[in-house]
Amino acid sequence: MPLILPDEIRTGRLVLRRPVLADAEAIFAGYAADPEVSRYLTWRPHGSVADTRAHISYFASLWDAGDRRSYVIDAADCPCAGGIDLRLADDGRSVVFGYVLRRDRWGRGLMAEALAACVDRALAHPGVWRAWAYCDVDNPASGRVMEKAGMQFEGILRCWSMHPNVDPFRPRDCRVYARVRPDSPAPGYVGSRRLGL
Repeated sequence: MPLILPDEIRTGRLVLRRPVLADAEAIFAGYAADPEVSRYLTWRPHGSVADTRAHISYFASLWDAGDRRSYVIDAADCPCAGGIDLRLADDGRSVVFGYVLRRDRWGRGLMAEALAACVDRALAHPGVWRAWAYCDVDNPASGRVMEKAGMQFEGILRCWSMHPNVDPFRPRDCRVYARVRPDSPAPGYVGSRRLGL
C-alpha cells in the first residue's frame, strides 16, 4: 500500500510545502550558504544561487518519482526558514528524516514542530512502523530536536554518515533516534516500497 503524503502540511506556526525554483534565493541567503548551518549535514555550503537551484531541481525529481518528499518550511515571519526531507527506507516499513533550519530561527522549537508533524503523518499510515533520524555525535542540539518531537535515543551508529564539513575522509559516528508504532505488524507483512500521491 503506498504511503500518502500531502503537498502541504500545516502546523500551529508553520506551513510545509513543495519547494519551487523561485525559493532558491531565499534558501541560499537563509541557510544553504551558511557554513555553520551545514556543519553537520551531508552536503557542503552552496557557493551560488545556481547551486541551490540545482538542489531544488534534484529534490523535485525525487518528489515526482514518488519515493521521497523534501518540504520547504515557511514560518509566518520567515518564508523558507528551513527544510525537512523524508524518504521511505529500503525495507518499506520505515521513514527516515533529515532537516535544516536557518540559524536565526534556532532555539524557537520550529524544527521540533515540523518534525513531529511529519513523524505523526508517517506513523499514521498502516504500512509504516518506524520513523527515525540521526545526527552527528557532536551535534547534541539536533538530538534535542528529535527528543522534543517525541523520538527516543536508541544508540550510536559507528562510522555511519559522511559529514564533509567536519571530516571529508571518514564517516562520522551518529546518534540515532526513533519513534515506533506501539502495535506490531501482522506476521508475514511485507510493507510498501513507494510513497505515492
